[in-house]
This record gives sequence, structure tokens and C-alpha cells, in this order.
Amino acid sequence: MVAEDDVKQAELVRRYLEHEGHTVTVVEDGRAALEEVRHREPDLLVLDVMMPRADGLDVVRILRAERREVPVLMLTARSTEDDLLLGLDLGADDYMTKPFSPRELMARVRTLLRRNRRSGGPGPASGPAPGPAPAAVEDEVLSVGTLRVDPARHEVSVGGTPVVCTPGEFRILAAMATEPDRVFTRQRLLEELHGFDKYIGDRTVDVHIMHLRKKIERAPRRPARLLTVFGVGYKLTDPAKNTRHAPS
Repeated sequence: MVAEDDVKQAELVRRYLEHEGHTVTVVEDGRAALEEVRHREPDLLVLDVMMPRADGLDVVRILRAERREVPVLMLTARSTEDDLLLGLDLGADDYMTKPFSPRELMARVRTLLRRNRRSGGPGPASGPAPGPAPAAVEDEVLSVGTLRVDPARHEVSVGGTPVVCTPGEFRILAAMATEPDRVFTRQRLLEELHGFDKYIGDRTVDVHIMHLRKKIERAPRRPARLLTVFGVGYKLTDPAKNTRHAPS
């Protein structure tokens, strides 16, 4: 689905998507986007930020509050870091600033659809067939102490209590949970967010880490499981294994 009030822009995106074999629905305002997603959840939502009736940020906020996990690729004429971080923090999966290359947009779409299939989301109704199944870790429940990450169901829990994560937070946490105690650089974690590094830098990862700590730590200001390794990056560890906590 494409939600874009600029008719020419919407037509351009629609034509490129249809050329790649996708079935495309176009809506022109935020409320129509919400109604369409609720009626028939698409495999991907390409969402403009500046729209009438409800802007793209409000659409993402509402969809994530309703726990709808449709991948969202946001398009915006805004290019400041704060604007981009706000979209990611609300739950957008990717961000492109206008003007953009249609070919790059299609590459981002392919990446989001592929990752959504891997995490257990619905595959596209039409378009390219999925490639070979990835490695087995995507079917395993990852455990680091009492923290559980289930990639197939896109679920996180701590001590049996469910934790709601945005798509970006989940990708970072799942990557780190595959290799507990490994130090991940900010650049390595940024790669898990597939493509954001073109527009924003290390602060993106720091924002996600800050919000993850609020969700998985007993004392977010004195983290015991999601630790900072100064000058390098972050690591995920089992608090029960450590007698001393690293400072945040």
C-alpha cells in the first residue's frame, strides 16, 4: 500500500512497484491509510509523512499502539536527524528523504519484504518468490538469562513478562541475543536497521538502546544486561553471571 497525497509521486511509486510484480493500493490521506490497513493489512506500507487528515507519524503511532506489525517505509521531505529518529522511535522500519531514487526505493522494499518473511510475517501476495530459507537461528528461541527473544513470533519477554518492542528495537535485540557477551559496534548494529546509515549516524543506535533498557532492565540508569563497552559499542549479557555491573 502507498499512502501519498502527491498524485504524481504516488503514481511514480505505484508504477515502479507494479513493474516488480506487486499489487498496489494507493490512498491519499492518513485516515484512509489507517482504515485500509485495518481492513486488509498489506505486506508493506510506503507512507508519506506530510499528509492531510492524519500525518504519517500519527499513522505509525496508531498502528504500533494497535500492535499491527506491517512493515512501514516512510517518505519525507524532512531531513533533520530529530525528524528521522522520531519516525524510527515510533516504529517505522525504514526512512527515505525526498527526492529519492526509485531504484533505491525498490531495493529498500525488497529488503523489508524479505525480512518480514523471515520474522514470520505474511509474504507478499504477488511479486518475486521468496528465496531460500535463512539459517536456523530464525526458528530458535534465543535466551540470555531470563531474557527470551523469539524471532519467528517476533516476541520478547523478561522473566516471563512480555515486552513490546518496535521493529528496530527487536532487530537490535535479536542480533545481540544470537551472540551473548559479544561486543557489537554501533556500525554493526546500524547494519541491522538496513539502510538508515545513509541519513543518520550512531545516535540512532543509542536511542534504540536507551529505549530497550527502559523495557528490559530493572534499573535502566544502571543496566545489568544491556551494557555499554566504552569506546566500542554494546553487549547483551546474563546479569546472573556478573558480580559487577558496567556503568551505563
